[in-house]
Formats: sequence, structure tokens, C-alpha cells
Amino acid sequence: MTRVSDFTKHPSVLKVKQRLKEQTQGESNRTQRSLFAPAQRLQQIPPYLFTILDQLKAQAKSQGTDVIDLGMGNPDLPPPAHVLEKMKERVMDAENHGYSRPNGEAERKVREAIATWYKRKFNVTLDATSEVLPLIGSKEGISHLSLAFLDHDDVALVPNPTYPPHFNGITLAGGTLHNIPIDEAGGYLPDLKSLKPAVVKKAKMLFISYPHNPTTAVASRAFFKDVVEWARKHSVMVVHDFAYSDFIYEGERAPSILEIPGASEVAVEFHTLSKSYCLPGMRFGFTVGNRDVLASLSKIKNYIDFGIFRVVQWAAVDALLGPQDFVTQTISTYGRRRDLFVPLLNKAGWPIPMPKGTFYVWARIPKAFSGLTSLEFATLLMQEAGVVAAPGSGFGEYGEGFLRFALVEPDARLHDAAKRIERVLALAG
Repeated sequence: MTRVSDFTKHPSVLKVKQRLKEQTQGESNRTQRSLFAPAQRLQQIPPYLFTILDQLKAQAKSQGTDVIDLGMGNPDLPPPAHVLEKMKERVMDAENHGYSRPNGEAERKVREAIATWYKRKFNVTLDATSEVLPLIGSKEGISHLSLAFLDHDDVALVPNPTYPPHFNGITLAGGTLHNIPIDEAGGYLPDLKSLKPAVVKKAKMLFISYPHNPTTAVASRAFFKDVVEWARKHSVMVVHDFAYSDFIYEGERAPSILEIPGASEVAVEFHTLSKSYCLPGMRFGFTVGNRDVLASLSKIKNYIDFGIFRVVQWAAVDALLGPQDFVTQTISTYGRRRDLFVPLLNKAGWPIPMPKGTFYVWARIPKAFSGLTSLEFATLLMQEAGVVAAPGSGFGEYGEGFLRFALVEPDARLHDAAKRIERVLALAG
């Protein structure tokens, strides 16, 4: 039986380390061969997490491995049928193929649809012309927000671990990133009172996101109330990434920060149609809230893009205002997958808490494998089981020691993945 203390020398682990070394060296050689050095701000961020995973998947598939991909949060369920039918009709309308214009019918209707959806869902009233801004996906908007507001001496506060664009966007914009460590003991909520006065004085933005990717934590209305009070006191912009607003399994629903009185003075909230409506390829998101913040974000977008394809805008109207039973069924499906996958891993000897929100599973690396980094352990699962998981280190330094699984495969494949993982766990004896 292999002793835990010796597991880093296991043949499978040595093979993993060699593979990662070769991959890193290959990237380094490519950079050195290039005649054109990328900007320092680009060199400050590591290779994108999912680019690394794609390379590992390609290697595994080339060797004939049946890969079960639980790495990227890419919904596997089909989009709403009524939205697809309407898209087919509208794509044939030549009027929809010109540049998007601010005062066009599609542009006006989609803003009104967002405001209506917000009122219905959160009982929050929005001015569709000034407090709503459609985006080419929420990731685009979040990244450009940092570019719109951060100068080199401005500090942005980011709970860590978190969704990578929250901190990478800050670096690319030239701002100063200040990580706030979050952990299970604190419910994966940032302790704003722990921040030093010198940091708070320079802080311009605070990023939060609940339900939380990757940790699956949820936040209460009381938490948002405290955040708004703190932000108003210190004149800090709050950026709430609400991508998983529908994905909550314990409790009634996830609250919007804009439900809190005074929140519109300091906060903006981001949404996407990628998750709840299973439309990730359509690239449609939106942000709502403080009108001055949205005006500045809109200004910078005017210099970067020509707006959103009108067919996509009309599809967003159909999704937001159409039947919502699709969303209910989607959440039910992911909840069932959660209830299948997590108990199977627990039974296999990997104790993992039941996720409260999102469609992820956040799992601390088993004690027997604690000598491995999260990337090494994820590569081991790929190599030995053909199961893809996202290394926790890709979500920030405080994600090291964890893996994130996305429940984006059918029940039978999740069952198979758990059984394959069980065989890997047995390597430690």
C-alpha cells in the first residue's frame, strides 16, 4: 500500500509533473521565439485557466481517452425552444443585420424587457433608458468596467477565490488588485471590517458575486445591507456579479443587492443569459443600477464595439418575457445532478459539503493527495480517470488546494465520473 507521505513519488504523479513541465516549457519557448513581446499588463496574468484545460483535454483525447468534461461551466442543456424558433424567423429579416443603433426598436425593447424582468423577479424598479445597459456577455462588461474606472493608483477589492475576470480585468486595466481571502469558516463572505484603513482609503471598487463561483456559497439580504452601508460610508463602488441568481437550492431565492435601500447610489449588478437560459454562445448579458456608472461603461463600449446583433437582442426579449418554466426545470435538473454526484464522491471517501448554489461542486483535495497542487491533482484525474475538473488555483491563490466540478453532464455520465474518480482515490491505498 502506498503511504500518504510518499504519494508525490507515485508513478502516476511523476508522469503528471512531467507533462505539466513540458507544457509550461512549451509556452515559455513560444514566447521567447516571438519577435513581439506582449504588454507588461498581459504578462502579469497567467495563461487562462480553461486554455490549460483545453490543452490537457486535447492530449487525453488524442490518446483515445473518453473524456468526461466537468471543467468549464458550459451548460449542456438545450436552450428554450421558443427562443430558437423566434431567432430563426428574425435572422431572415435584413433589418436585423445592420449595426445596432441606440434608439432602434430592438435596443429599446430589450432594455424595457430587462426592466420588466427585474420588477417581476426582484420588485426593483429600473429606468430602462439610464439604469439598464445590455452587454456582449457579462464577462465583457465586467472586464470593461475596470477599464472605465481604474487608474494605476486605484485599488479594487476582490474576494479570493473568485471568477477570474474579476481580478484579471483589474490587472489588464492597470489598476491595483487587493485580494480579500475568503474561506469556509467565514461562509466564503468577505470581512470588510478586516481591511486596513490605508487600503480602504484607496479603494474604488469592490467585486462580489453570490451565489458564488467557484465556492457555491450564498449570501443573505443582511449581508448585502452591510455591504451597501459600508460602500456608502467609504464611497466605494460595489460590483455584484449575479450570474447564478436562479441557482439556489437552500432557501427561497437569492436576493438582488438593488433590493437594499440606497444600493443604487453605489452598486451595479451584472447578469447573463448563459446560465439560467442555457444560451452561453449567444453572448448576451446586462448590467443595471447606478446610472452614472452605466454611462461611463457605455461610453467606453462605444469606442470598442458596435453593439449587439439585433437577432440576439430580440432573442433576449423572448427569453426574459416568455415562459419561465424553462428556468425552473433547468434549476431542478442541476439540483438533481448535485444530489447524485456529491453523495457518490462522499461514499467514495471524498468528503464534500453539499453546494448551496450555482451548478458547481467545490471540493478540497483529499488529504491523501494534499502533497499535490490543484493543477497537479486535476491533471491526475484527467490522466487516470479521463475526468476534467477546474484547478482551484485558477480562481486565485486562495483557491489552491481545491477543485471545482461543473455539473454539465447527464446523470449517467456524472455517475460514471464519480466511479472513475473513486478508482483514482484508491491509488493512495
